[in-house]
Parts: sequence; structure tokens; C-alpha cells
Amino acid sequence: MPVHRLSPAGLLAPVPYDHVSVATGTRQVHVAGQIARTPDGAPLAPGDLAGQVAHALRNTATALAGAGATFDDVVRLTFYVARWTPDRIEPFMAGVDRVRTELNLGDRLPPSSLIGVDVLFEPDVLVEVEATAVLD
Repeated sequence: MPVHRLSPAGLLAPVPYDHVSVATGTRQVHVAGQIARTPDGAPLAPGDLAGQVAHALRNTATALAGAGATFDDVVRLTFYVARWTPDRIEPFMAGVDRVRTELNLGDRLPPSSLIGVDVLFEPDVLVEVEATAVLD
């Protein structure tokens, strides 16, 4: 596997992700724009942050698989969350936990950022996911 994740002593802990990814490989995979929509564009889990996080991660897994990658190959995740406030961390993490086993996410996510934004591209979209992976 070309990705090794770690959290060196002296960094904020506990967090639900590793702080560092070290990757070797010649092929990069960049996934963006993954939201809670069906292939035909129908919204999934309207108004439900946990449900949208779960569906957006499922769509991210599908996109990764299309390039021959899995979450084991991911070196970084970025989550954009509309109307973010710190009290929304529980439903956000509930969405991650909902698909943790299904998507083989393990105990900790890759290095991750959660960025609060006013609005995403449509009003019903609460979360959008980006992923970067490295393959041999």
C-alpha cells in the first residue's frame, strides 16, 4: 500500500482522523463534488446532515473505485458543510459512523479538513466531499 498514516506525539488528540499521510506512488486520484444525490440527480436525505454525510461518502467510494482506489489509498479528505456551526459535529460524525464498516473506513479517517460554508451549489446540499488518493 502506498499510503502510511500517522499522528505524531505533540499534535491535537483525540481526533477522528490521522494528522499525516505519507504516500508513494505514481498515480494520483482526485475526487471532487461528491454529494448526497442519486445518479439521476435526485436528492438523498434532504435536511439530514448525518444522512447526507453517509451518502456523500458512499458516492466518494464509488468515484474512488472507478479509478481503482479505495479509502485505504486516500491521503486527504475535505468536507464542505453548509451553514456549519460547531454543535453540528454530532450529526456529522454520526454520518461517518453510519458507513464506517460498510466503506472500510477504519477507526480513523485520513487527514481531514471540515470547512464551513454559507451555501453549496444548491440549497438542499448540506455536505460536499473531496478526496485525494495515491496509487502505485
